[in-house]
Amino acid sequence: MNEVSLPPYTLIDQPGQLAPLLAALERVEECALDTEADNMYHYRTRVCLLQFLVSGEIFLVDALAPINFEPLWTVLATKHILIHGSDFDLRLLADLCQFRPKSIFDTMLAAQLLNRPRIGLAALLEQHFGLALDKDGQKANWSKRPITRDLLDYAALDVWHLPALRDILTHELAQLDRLDWLDQQCRRQIESGLIGFPRDDENDWRIGRSERLRGCGLGVLHSVWHWREEWARELDVPPFKVCNNDMLLNIAYAAEDGDTVEGILGKVNLGKRHARLSVNLASALRQGIGRDPQTLPRRPRSDLAPLSPREIALQDCIKTDRDRIAAGIGLESTLIANRAQLAQIARAPDKLDEILLPWQANLLRNEPSLQTT
Repeated sequence: MNEVSLPPYTLIDQPGQLAPLLAALERVEECALDTEADNMYHYRTRVCLLQFLVSGEIFLVDALAPINFEPLWTVLATKHILIHGSDFDLRLLADLCQFRPKSIFDTMLAAQLLNRPRIGLAALLEQHFGLALDKDGQKANWSKRPITRDLLDYAALDVWHLPALRDILTHELAQLDRLDWLDQQCRRQIESGLIGFPRDDENDWRIGRSERLRGCGLGVLHSVWHWREEWARELDVPPFKVCNNDMLLNIAYAAEDGDTVEGILGKVNLGKRHARLSVNLASALRQGIGRDPQTLPRRPRSDLAPLSPREIALQDCIKTDRDRIAAGIGLESTLIANRAQLAQIARAPDKLDEILLPWQANLLRNEPSLQTT
Protein backbone atom coordinates (compact mmCIF):
# COMPACT_ATOMS: atom_id res chain seq x y z
CA MET A 1 0.00 0.00 0.00
CA ASN A 2 1.39 3.41 -0.97
CA GLU A 3 2.06 6.10 1.60
CA VAL A 4 -0.46 8.93 1.29
CA SER A 5 1.23 12.16 0.19
CA LEU A 6 -0.57 15.19 1.61
CA PRO A 7 -1.07 18.00 -0.93
CA PRO A 8 -0.82 21.65 0.15
CA TYR A 9 -4.07 23.56 0.52
CA THR A 10 -5.47 26.97 1.40
CA LEU A 11 -8.03 27.27 4.20
CA ILE A 12 -10.67 29.96 3.75
CA ASP A 13 -12.45 30.65 7.01
CA GLN A 14 -12.64 34.45 7.29
CA PRO A 15 -14.50 37.21 5.41
CA GLY A 16 -12.47 38.64 2.56
CA GLN A 17 -10.55 35.44 1.83
CA LEU A 18 -12.65 34.19 -1.10
CA ALA A 19 -10.91 36.30 -3.75
CA PRO A 20 -8.09 33.83 -4.63
CA LEU A 21 -10.59 30.99 -5.08
CA LEU A 22 -12.91 33.12 -7.20
CA ALA A 23 -9.98 34.25 -9.36
CA ALA A 24 -8.80 30.65 -9.79
CA LEU A 25 -12.29 29.53 -10.82
CA GLU A 26 -12.59 32.33 -13.36
CA ARG A 27 -9.52 30.96 -15.17
CA VAL A 28 -10.77 27.38 -15.65
CA GLU A 29 -13.59 25.45 -17.27
CA GLU A 30 -13.79 22.73 -14.60
CA CYS A 31 -13.02 22.03 -10.95
CA ALA A 32 -13.33 19.18 -8.48
CA LEU A 33 -15.76 19.57 -5.58
CA ASP A 34 -16.69 17.76 -2.40
CA THR A 35 -18.66 18.69 0.70
CA GLU A 36 -18.67 17.70 4.35
CA ALA A 37 -21.85 17.92 6.44
CA ASP A 38 -22.91 17.40 10.05
CA ASN A 39 -25.84 15.02 9.49
CA MET A 40 -24.38 12.54 12.01
CA TYR A 41 -24.38 15.11 14.80
CA HIS A 42 -27.26 17.58 14.43
CA TYR A 43 -30.99 17.53 13.86
CA ARG A 44 -30.86 19.67 10.72
CA THR A 45 -28.10 18.91 8.24
CA ARG A 46 -25.76 21.77 7.36
CA VAL A 47 -22.94 22.14 4.87
CA CYS A 48 -19.83 22.53 7.01
CA LEU A 49 -16.91 22.43 4.59
CA LEU A 50 -16.44 22.81 0.83
CA GLN A 51 -13.39 21.30 -0.87
CA PHE A 52 -12.23 22.56 -4.26
CA LEU A 53 -9.44 21.45 -6.57
CA VAL A 54 -8.88 24.17 -9.16
CA SER A 55 -6.06 23.75 -11.67
CA GLY A 56 -3.97 21.75 -9.22
CA GLU A 57 -4.63 24.01 -6.22
CA ILE A 58 -6.80 22.94 -3.26
CA PHE A 59 -9.06 25.37 -1.40
CA LEU A 60 -10.91 24.31 1.76
CA VAL A 61 -13.80 26.64 2.53
CA ASP A 62 -15.43 26.81 5.96
CA ALA A 63 -19.11 26.90 4.99
CA LEU A 64 -20.10 27.94 8.53
CA ALA A 65 -17.88 31.04 8.49
CA PRO A 66 -19.48 34.52 8.20
CA ILE A 67 -18.66 34.81 4.50
CA ASN A 68 -20.81 36.05 1.63
CA PHE A 69 -20.88 32.99 -0.62
CA GLU A 70 -23.10 34.42 -3.38
CA PRO A 71 -20.16 35.22 -5.71
CA LEU A 72 -18.92 31.64 -5.26
CA TRP A 73 -22.24 30.05 -6.23
CA THR A 74 -22.51 32.35 -9.23
CA VAL A 75 -19.13 31.45 -10.73
CA LEU A 76 -19.37 27.78 -9.73
CA ALA A 77 -22.63 27.40 -11.65
CA THR A 78 -20.73 28.07 -14.89
CA LYS A 79 -18.20 25.24 -14.39
CA HIS A 80 -18.01 21.55 -15.21
CA ILE A 81 -17.64 19.78 -11.86
CA LEU A 82 -15.79 16.59 -11.00
CA ILE A 83 -17.44 14.95 -8.01
CA HIS A 84 -17.87 11.56 -6.37
CA GLY A 85 -21.31 10.41 -5.24
CA SER A 86 -22.99 13.67 -6.20
CA ASP A 87 -26.55 12.86 -5.08
CA PHE A 88 -26.05 13.93 -1.44
CA ASP A 89 -23.87 16.93 -2.32
CA LEU A 90 -26.24 18.29 -4.96
CA ARG A 91 -29.28 17.93 -2.71
CA LEU A 92 -27.37 19.58 0.12
CA LEU A 93 -26.41 22.56 -2.04
CA ALA A 94 -29.87 22.79 -3.59
CA ASP A 95 -31.40 23.14 -0.13
CA LEU A 96 -28.71 25.63 0.88
CA CYS A 97 -28.81 28.00 -2.08
CA GLN A 98 -30.71 26.42 -4.99
CA PHE A 99 -27.36 25.66 -6.61
CA ARG A 100 -27.44 24.02 -10.03
CA PRO A 101 -24.19 22.96 -11.72
CA LYS A 102 -23.64 23.43 -15.45
CA SER A 103 -22.52 19.80 -15.82
CA ILE A 104 -20.85 17.09 -13.75
CA PHE A 105 -18.66 14.02 -14.04
CA ASP A 106 -19.59 11.73 -11.16
CA THR A 107 -16.86 9.16 -10.58
CA MET A 108 -19.23 6.98 -8.56
CA LEU A 109 -21.72 6.78 -11.42
CA ALA A 110 -18.83 6.01 -13.75
CA ALA A 111 -17.70 3.17 -11.49
CA GLN A 112 -21.23 1.77 -11.47
CA LEU A 113 -21.35 1.74 -15.27
CA LEU A 114 -18.04 -0.15 -15.22
CA ASN A 115 -19.56 -2.68 -12.81
CA ARG A 116 -16.98 -2.04 -10.11
CA PRO A 117 -17.69 -4.27 -7.08
CA ARG A 118 -16.83 -1.37 -4.75
CA ILE A 119 -17.72 2.15 -5.78
CA GLY A 120 -16.80 4.22 -2.70
CA LEU A 121 -14.05 6.80 -3.21
CA ALA A 122 -11.69 5.15 -0.72
CA ALA A 123 -12.10 1.79 -2.48
CA LEU A 124 -11.45 3.29 -5.92
CA LEU A 125 -8.37 5.18 -4.73
CA GLU A 126 -7.06 1.98 -3.18
CA GLN A 127 -7.73 0.02 -6.37
CA HIS A 128 -6.23 2.50 -8.82
CA PHE A 129 -3.56 4.29 -6.79
CA GLY A 130 -2.80 1.87 -3.96
CA LEU A 131 -3.81 4.46 -1.37
CA ALA A 132 -5.25 3.63 2.04
CA LEU A 133 -7.16 6.64 3.34
CA ASP A 134 -7.94 7.27 6.98
CA LYS A 135 -11.67 6.58 7.42
CA ASP A 136 -12.07 8.60 10.63
CA GLY A 137 -13.20 11.60 8.63
CA GLN A 138 -16.32 9.76 7.50
CA LYS A 139 -17.69 9.86 11.05
CA ALA A 140 -16.20 13.17 12.15
CA ASN A 141 -18.15 16.10 13.57
CA TRP A 142 -17.50 18.60 10.79
CA SER A 143 -19.43 21.34 12.58
CA LYS A 144 -16.91 21.48 15.44
CA ARG A 145 -14.57 24.45 15.32
CA PRO A 146 -11.69 24.80 14.87
CA ILE A 147 -11.41 21.97 12.35
CA THR A 148 -8.41 19.83 13.24
CA ARG A 149 -5.39 19.55 10.99
CA ASP A 150 -6.02 15.82 10.53
CA LEU A 151 -9.54 16.47 9.25
CA LEU A 152 -8.38 19.21 6.91
CA ASP A 153 -5.77 16.82 5.50
CA TYR A 154 -8.49 14.19 5.03
CA ALA A 155 -10.77 16.69 3.29
CA ALA A 156 -8.02 17.78 0.90
CA LEU A 157 -7.41 14.21 -0.25
CA ASP A 158 -11.10 13.81 -1.16
CA VAL A 159 -10.62 16.05 -4.21
CA TRP A 160 -6.90 15.69 -4.93
CA HIS A 161 -7.13 12.45 -6.93
CA LEU A 162 -10.45 13.08 -8.71
CA PRO A 163 -8.98 14.29 -12.04
CA ALA A 164 -6.67 11.28 -12.32
CA LEU A 165 -9.49 8.95 -11.33
CA ARG A 166 -11.77 10.62 -13.90
CA ASP A 167 -9.17 10.04 -16.62
CA ILE A 168 -8.89 6.32 -15.79
CA LEU A 169 -12.65 5.79 -15.71
CA THR A 170 -13.14 7.83 -18.88
CA HIS A 171 -10.68 5.62 -20.75
CA GLU A 172 -12.44 2.44 -19.62
CA LEU A 173 -15.91 3.80 -20.37
CA ALA A 174 -14.77 4.83 -23.85
CA GLN A 175 -13.55 1.29 -24.53
CA LEU A 176 -17.04 0.01 -23.70
CA ASP A 177 -18.74 2.86 -25.57
CA ARG A 178 -20.51 3.99 -22.41
CA LEU A 179 -19.43 7.63 -22.11
CA ASP A 180 -22.80 8.77 -23.41
CA TRP A 181 -24.47 6.55 -20.83
CA LEU A 182 -22.57 8.38 -18.11
CA ASP A 183 -23.46 11.77 -19.53
CA GLN A 184 -27.15 10.83 -19.42
CA GLN A 185 -26.81 9.54 -15.85
CA CYS A 186 -25.08 12.74 -14.76
CA ARG A 187 -27.70 14.97 -16.36
CA ARG A 188 -30.46 13.07 -14.59
CA GLN A 189 -28.53 13.33 -11.33
CA ILE A 190 -28.45 17.11 -11.66
CA GLU A 191 -32.21 17.24 -12.17
CA SER A 192 -32.84 14.90 -9.24
CA GLY A 193 -30.55 16.92 -6.98
CA LEU A 194 -32.45 20.14 -7.63
CA ILE A 195 -35.35 18.72 -5.63
CA GLY A 196 -33.25 18.74 -2.48
CA PHE A 197 -34.00 16.40 0.41
CA PRO A 198 -37.56 15.16 1.03
CA ARG A 199 -39.68 17.60 3.00
CA ASP A 200 -41.35 16.65 6.26
CA ASP A 201 -44.52 14.67 5.68
CA GLU A 202 -47.30 13.76 8.11
CA ASN A 203 -46.78 10.09 7.23
CA ASP A 204 -43.04 10.00 7.94
CA TRP A 205 -43.80 8.05 11.12
CA ARG A 206 -44.84 5.02 9.04
CA ILE A 207 -41.42 3.36 9.15
CA GLY A 208 -40.13 -0.11 8.36
CA ARG A 209 -42.58 -2.87 9.24
CA SER A 210 -45.33 -0.50 10.36
CA GLU A 211 -47.70 -1.76 7.64
CA ARG A 212 -48.18 -4.92 9.71
CA LEU A 213 -49.63 -2.99 12.64
CA ARG A 214 -53.40 -2.81 12.87
CA GLY A 215 -54.52 -1.90 16.40
CA CYS A 216 -53.13 0.30 19.16
CA GLY A 217 -49.60 -0.36 17.92
CA LEU A 218 -50.25 2.15 15.15
CA GLY A 219 -51.24 4.84 17.62
CA VAL A 220 -48.19 4.04 19.76
CA LEU A 221 -45.83 4.21 16.81
CA HIS A 222 -47.27 7.57 15.75
CA SER A 223 -46.93 8.90 19.29
CA VAL A 224 -43.42 7.64 20.08
CA TRP A 225 -42.12 8.69 16.66
CA HIS A 226 -43.19 12.26 17.40
CA TRP A 227 -41.78 11.93 20.93
CA ARG A 228 -38.43 11.03 19.35
CA GLU A 229 -38.61 13.95 16.90
CA GLU A 230 -39.32 16.45 19.68
CA TRP A 231 -36.39 15.21 21.75
CA ALA A 232 -34.06 15.13 18.75
CA ARG A 233 -35.00 18.72 17.94
CA GLU A 234 -34.52 19.85 21.55
CA LEU A 235 -31.20 18.03 21.96
CA ASP A 236 -30.11 19.00 18.42
CA VAL A 237 -29.13 15.47 17.47
CA PRO A 238 -30.22 13.16 14.64
CA PRO A 239 -33.33 11.19 15.66
CA PHE A 240 -31.46 7.87 15.60
CA LYS A 241 -29.31 9.15 18.49
CA VAL A 242 -32.42 9.32 20.66
CA CYS A 243 -33.44 5.82 19.63
CA ASN A 244 -33.34 3.91 16.36
CA ASN A 245 -36.21 2.73 14.19
CA ASP A 246 -35.93 -0.85 15.40
CA MET A 247 -36.57 0.28 18.96
CA LEU A 248 -39.61 2.31 17.89
CA LEU A 249 -41.03 -0.68 16.05
CA ASN A 250 -40.34 -3.02 18.99
CA ILE A 251 -42.22 -0.63 21.26
CA ALA A 252 -45.16 -0.47 18.85
CA TYR A 253 -45.32 -4.25 18.45
CA ALA A 254 -45.12 -4.75 22.21
CA ALA A 255 -48.10 -2.42 22.63
CA GLU A 256 -49.93 -4.24 19.83
CA ASP A 257 -49.38 -7.50 21.72
CA GLY A 258 -50.91 -6.06 24.88
CA ASP A 259 -47.79 -5.22 26.89
CA THR A 260 -48.27 -2.55 29.57
CA VAL A 261 -46.57 0.84 29.65
CA GLU A 262 -44.44 -0.29 32.59
CA GLY A 263 -43.56 -3.53 30.84
CA ILE A 264 -42.49 -1.70 27.70
CA LEU A 265 -40.40 0.84 29.62
CA GLY A 266 -38.63 -1.98 31.39
CA LYS A 267 -37.38 -3.29 28.04
CA VAL A 268 -36.24 0.06 26.64
CA ASN A 269 -32.65 1.22 27.04
CA LEU A 270 -32.28 4.93 26.38
CA GLY A 271 -28.70 5.14 27.58
CA LYS A 272 -27.43 8.06 29.67
CA ARG A 273 -30.57 10.11 29.12
CA HIS A 274 -32.85 7.30 30.33
CA ALA A 275 -34.40 9.00 33.37
CA ARG A 276 -35.15 12.23 31.56
CA LEU A 277 -36.49 10.65 28.39
CA SER A 278 -38.45 7.79 29.93
CA VAL A 279 -40.86 10.15 31.72
CA ASN A 280 -41.92 11.67 28.40
CA LEU A 281 -41.89 8.27 26.73
CA ALA A 282 -44.36 6.92 29.30
CA SER A 283 -46.69 9.81 28.50
CA ALA A 284 -46.30 9.19 24.75
CA LEU A 285 -47.07 5.48 25.23
CA ARG A 286 -50.25 6.17 27.17
CA GLN A 287 -51.35 8.70 24.59
CA GLY A 288 -50.70 6.25 21.74
CA ILE A 289 -52.43 3.32 23.44
CA GLY A 290 -55.49 5.44 24.02
CA ARG A 291 -55.73 6.75 20.50
CA ASP A 292 -58.19 5.41 17.95
CA PRO A 293 -56.11 4.27 14.94
CA GLN A 294 -58.86 5.59 12.67
CA THR A 295 -57.94 9.15 13.70
CA LEU A 296 -54.33 8.85 12.49
CA PRO A 297 -53.16 10.60 9.30
CA ARG A 298 -54.05 8.44 6.34
CA ARG A 299 -51.66 7.50 3.57
CA PRO A 300 -52.32 9.47 0.38
CA ARG A 301 -54.07 7.19 -2.06
CA SER A 302 -52.35 6.48 -5.30
CA ASP A 303 -54.29 7.32 -8.43
CA LEU A 304 -52.89 4.15 -9.96
CA ALA A 305 -54.79 0.90 -9.68
CA PRO A 306 -52.80 -2.19 -8.71
CA LEU A 307 -51.12 -3.99 -11.60
CA SER A 308 -53.50 -6.31 -13.39
CA PRO A 309 -52.58 -10.01 -13.78
CA ARG A 310 -51.61 -9.28 -17.38
CA GLU A 311 -49.39 -6.37 -16.31
CA ILE A 312 -47.74 -8.44 -13.59
CA ALA A 313 -46.95 -11.13 -16.14
CA LEU A 314 -45.50 -8.51 -18.48
CA GLN A 315 -43.44 -7.01 -15.64
CA ASP A 316 -41.95 -10.45 -14.94
CA CYS A 317 -41.08 -10.92 -18.62
CA ILE A 318 -39.43 -7.49 -18.83
CA LYS A 319 -37.48 -8.27 -15.66
CA THR A 320 -36.26 -11.55 -17.19
CA ASP A 321 -35.11 -9.71 -20.32
CA ARG A 322 -33.46 -6.99 -18.22
CA ASP A 323 -31.57 -9.50 -16.08
CA ARG A 324 -30.34 -11.42 -19.12
CA ILE A 325 -29.12 -8.23 -20.81
CA ALA A 326 -27.40 -7.03 -17.63
CA ALA A 327 -25.60 -10.33 -17.18
CA GLY A 328 -24.50 -10.28 -20.81
CA ILE A 329 -22.89 -6.83 -20.62
CA GLY A 330 -21.60 -7.09 -17.04
CA LEU A 331 -23.87 -4.54 -15.39
CA GLU A 332 -25.96 -4.37 -12.24
CA SER A 333 -29.49 -5.02 -13.51
CA THR A 334 -31.17 -2.21 -11.56
CA LEU A 335 -29.03 0.31 -13.43
CA ILE A 336 -31.02 -0.57 -16.53
CA ALA A 337 -34.42 -0.39 -14.81
CA ASN A 338 -35.29 -0.57 -11.14
CA ARG A 339 -38.35 -2.22 -9.64
CA ALA A 340 -40.53 0.88 -9.78
CA GLN A 341 -39.57 1.52 -13.40
CA LEU A 342 -40.39 -2.07 -14.36
CA ALA A 343 -43.89 -1.57 -12.96
CA GLN A 344 -44.25 1.71 -14.86
CA ILE A 345 -43.20 0.07 -18.12
CA ALA A 346 -45.61 -2.83 -17.56
CA ARG A 347 -48.45 -0.32 -17.16
CA ALA A 348 -47.51 1.71 -20.21
CA PRO A 349 -44.99 0.05 -22.56
CA ASP A 350 -45.53 2.84 -25.07
CA LYS A 351 -44.01 5.29 -22.56
CA LEU A 352 -40.68 3.45 -22.40
CA ASP A 353 -38.77 6.53 -23.57
CA GLU A 354 -40.38 8.71 -20.90
CA ILE A 355 -39.64 6.29 -18.08
CA LEU A 356 -36.03 5.39 -18.90
CA LEU A 357 -32.96 7.22 -20.12
CA PRO A 358 -32.19 6.69 -23.82
CA TRP A 359 -29.39 4.19 -23.20
CA GLN A 360 -31.59 2.16 -20.88
CA ALA A 361 -34.57 2.21 -23.22
CA ASN A 362 -32.42 1.18 -26.17
CA LEU A 363 -31.25 -1.93 -24.33
CA LEU A 364 -34.83 -3.07 -23.75
CA ARG A 365 -36.63 -1.72 -26.78
CA ASN A 366 -36.26 -4.74 -29.05
CA GLU A 367 -36.68 -7.44 -26.42
CA PRO A 368 -39.47 -10.05 -26.87
CA SER A 369 -41.39 -8.84 -23.81
CA LEU A 370 -41.88 -5.39 -25.37
CA GLN A 371 -42.45 -6.62 -28.91
CA THR A 372 -45.61 -8.49 -27.93
CA THR A 373 -47.37 -5.48 -26.36
